[in-house]
Parts: sequence; C-alpha cells; structure tokens
Amino acid sequence: MENSTEIWSFVLAAYGNIGELKYLYFSIMLFWYLSILAANTVLIVVIYVDRRLHEPMYILLCNLFVNEIAGSTSVYPLMLTQMFSDTHEVTLPWCFLQVSYLYISASVEFCNLAAMAYDRYVAICCPLRYNVILNTGRVFMIILMIWIYSFLSLIFTFSFTFRLKFCGNVINKVFCDFHLVIRLACSVSVFNNISDLLFALATIAIPFGLTSISYIKILAVCLNTSRENKQKAVTTCTPQIFSLSNMFLGCIFHFFDSRLQIAQIPDKLRIILSVYLLICQPIITPFMYGFKLPKIKNSCKAFIFDRK
Repeated sequence: MENSTEIWSFVLAAYGNIGELKYLYFSIMLFWYLSILAANTVLIVVIYVDRRLHEPMYILLCNLFVNEIAGSTSVYPLMLTQMFSDTHEVTLPWCFLQVSYLYISASVEFCNLAAMAYDRYVAICCPLRYNVILNTGRVFMIILMIWIYSFLSLIFTFSFTFRLKFCGNVINKVFCDFHLVIRLACSVSVFNNISDLLFALATIAIPFGLTSISYIKILAVCLNTSRENKQKAVTTCTPQIFSLSNMFLGCIFHFFDSRLQIAQIPDKLRIILSVYLLICQPIITPFMYGFKLPKIKNSCKAFIFDRK
C-alpha cells in the first residue's frame, strides 16, 4: 500500500513502439487538428459577424462549435507530444485534467443537441410563439445552464475518486480513460465502479431521452402537414439526428470496450474505434451544419469570398 503513493504518472501503452511511422502519424494528426480548429473557428466568426444568424438555433450551433474546439484541444496536443515520447507517460494531474475536459465536452455536446432539438420542436410545432418561448436571453441562459450542469455532473463523478491510491499505472489507450484509471486503484468501492455510469446516465441518457421526445413530437406534427413543411423539417433536423446517433453509438462502444476488453477485437481496431469520436465528431459537426444549412452556407461564402 505504501508503494501506491509513489505513482504520479500513467503510461499510455496503446502507442507502443511506432518507430519511424511517428512522423507520418504526427503529420496526419496535426493536419486533422488544424482542420478542426479552422472549420469550427470560421463558423464561430461567421455567426458572430452576420447579424442575420443571431437566432436561437445558430447561437446554439455556435456553442457546439466552441465545444468541439475545447474537446479537441483536450486530446490532440497531448496525443501529438506522445508520438515523440519514448515512455508515453502522462502525469496523474494531467490525466485527470484530460478526463475532465473529455467528460465535460461529451456532456455539453449531448445537452446542446437536446437544446437544439427543443429549438426545432418549438419552431415546427409552435411557430407563432417561437420568438416568445426562445428569445435570445433565454437561449444564453440555456447555454449557461448546459455548462453548469456539465461541471456539476463532473464534480459529482470525481467526488468518489479524489482519495484513490493507485497500484498500477498502465492504460491501454492513447488517452486517459476514466474507467481504466479507476481499475488501477488499490481499492475500489462500488461507487467508484459505477461513478462514470452515473455520469453517463446524467449526461447521455437523460439528454438523449429529451431529444427523442422532441423529435417524436416533431414527427407527429409533420405527419399531418404539407409536403413542403415535411421537407423543411427533414432538412433542419437531419444533421442533429446524425450527430446525436454518431455520438451515442461512439459512447456505447467506449463504455463497453472499457469494461469488457473484448479479446476478439484486434488492438489496432480497438484503438481506432476508441478515438473515433475524438477524431470524427469535431470535424463532422462543422461540415454537417456549415454545408447543409443554407443560411450558414451562404454566410460562409459571403464571409470568405465576398469580403472587400
């Protein structure tokens, strides 16, 4: 037990010995990270500059783009430095800081998608009361509550782990996984084992349920409306449904993989699937909304090509 207090770093063993391929991996990941930053930043600036986009849905989208940058920044810089590391070590504080960023980012993503689904519900089902129910002040309050809720959920989750002492330090992933960190503890309580499941219930299951209710109500209204309105609803809701499904399926794999460690899945495939959301979601989001929503697409064209 005394040796447990000496563990102040974890080894991210999934990097292994990548040899000369580290230069290729580094170039690809750096290009991807810069692309994420560029795409999301452009959309944030466009929404801020174009007053026509100062509407609830686009303000919520802006919050989503900010979150994609924050979530990516919690992963990519450390990943890039680890590619040139011989030991692939990360200190305990940095490991928990990364986990915190990842959990908050996931929570904000799901909650923000739930808020966007509610926005679409009000716009489609209660169009005459839209500006009353969702004014700008109320949307900013919703965004503030999303971030506060995510922070409180994280604090609740981590409250069970503050005093843990560790007897192992090898994590078989390319980033710090909360459940795998907990499994390295010398003694683990029932609450430690289920703490991230409780977090998942609060930040994934509940927002997913609220989002589903909004879309069920939208579907019920669309079945009794004109073909033009149906098409409009499909156009505005499809990106949100795709993002939600992508996030939900990725999180399901993450939680099952961390617990079951399925032997039939090759290590390289497991690594790819474990970082799938971290790599794909931040770049899917801006391109789905940037190129699918006509208002944002036209504003982007004007901002990039028509500025004098």
